[in-house]
Amino acid sequence: MELRQLAYFVAVAEEANFTRAAARVHISQSGVSAQIRQLEQDLGATLFDRSGRTATLTAAGAAALDEARATLRASAAVRAAVDDVNQLLRGRLVVGMVTACTVTPLFDALAAFHARHPGIEVELLEDASEQLVADLRRGVIDLALVGAAGAPPPGLDSLTIISEALVAAVAADHPLAKRRRVTVGELGDHSIISLPVGTGIRAVFDQACAERGVVPDIALQASAPDAVADLAERGLGVAILSQSMAARSAGLHAVRITDIAQPAVLALVWKATPGPALRELLAEGRRAFAAGN
Repeated sequence: MELRQLAYFVAVAEEANFTRAAARVHISQSGVSAQIRQLEQDLGATLFDRSGRTATLTAAGAAALDEARATLRASAAVRAAVDDVNQLLRGRLVVGMVTACTVTPLFDALAAFHARHPGIEVELLEDASEQLVADLRRGVIDLALVGAAGAPPPGLDSLTIISEALVAAVAADHPLAKRRRVTVGELGDHSIISLPVGTGIRAVFDQACAERGVVPDIALQASAPDAVADLAERGLGVAILSQSMAARSAGLHAVRITDIAQPAVLALVWKATPGPALRELLAEGRRAFAAGN
């Protein structure tokens, strides 16, 4: 008795027809018939009544059907378990990260994963969040750390790392330094220092400006939040940052932007049903980010 014979037997039973079963398992009808006859000979019983237009299970065939299905399921489970092990012994994962976003727990997760699974090659690349999400949807990358406006991108599984309000961060001698709050419209009167298009913070700010008909004066852009903060400390404009980013710079005064309710989000995102290697990396990521909070 062979697994393929059981597969052909189940196909004929479910199709009630040798021709349709042959098409389903992609071999000739004569091949299916021969394998079923061999199975019947091995079992010492006739499995199908072939006297009519359809192939009807005999009592012996009906008794064997559930067991045949269970055997095939067990065989598939064995193969899946071995495949999972093989994919954790060798393989490749591509991880995307929004440009200039230094997130230590992600690096901790990658290091822990590499220590546990040294046979898996991990490639890390940087790009704008929008491009990373597009690459993830196309299957070019496996996992991405991206910025987004309000919530992680729809249609993907996600783990939100940070969800924070935006602030206007200014040097101590800036006109806004004496303010506790400011509106988007009022920011239109000042030079703005911002992260580039494609980041979550910039997406939130641009959307808020568009909704209010404000055309901001983006005087300077920098890909790293620390660089944006440094430029603002030097009096070159108003930095648009998240609360935690602004708090890292002792020389900046953070002014709440009252009419931007939407937070800037930083999240890990991936497509549903990850493979075993990605599941292991996600587990390391959850542990690392939990430890960092």
